[in-house]
Amino acid sequence: MHKACPLNQLAPGDALRLETKPPIAVFHTEDGELFAIDDTCTHQDASLADGWVEGCEVECPLHASKFNLRTGEVDAPPAKLPVRVHEVKVIDGDIMVIESDEAPNLPPGLTVDGHV
Repeated sequence: MHKACPLNQLAPGDALRLETKPPIAVFHTEDGELFAIDDTCTHQDASLADGWVEGCEVECPLHASKFNLRTGEVDAPPAKLPVRVHEVKVIDGDIMVIESDEAPNLPPGLTVDGHV
């Protein structure tokens, strides 16, 4: 389990990146929902925490692939593979992320430790 930050430090509409291996992005939507997905776009090495959130999807800042925050599925190409989804809980006021034990889908050439 990874501590992201206190809930009151992640405003609705904001996201943050956890420096796990691979990195995880935590999103607090405008509707007040919390989501966590792998931070790296499956198309090319770009941080989804730096993307644009609309509704329940995030758009990659590099080539505009879109991922569903609930399921990790690709909603718009060029990405073809989904990202992992992680469980999020608020415990004693802190956002906690329970990392999925599924294998991550990483962009071509990138390894779990971030090297090409």
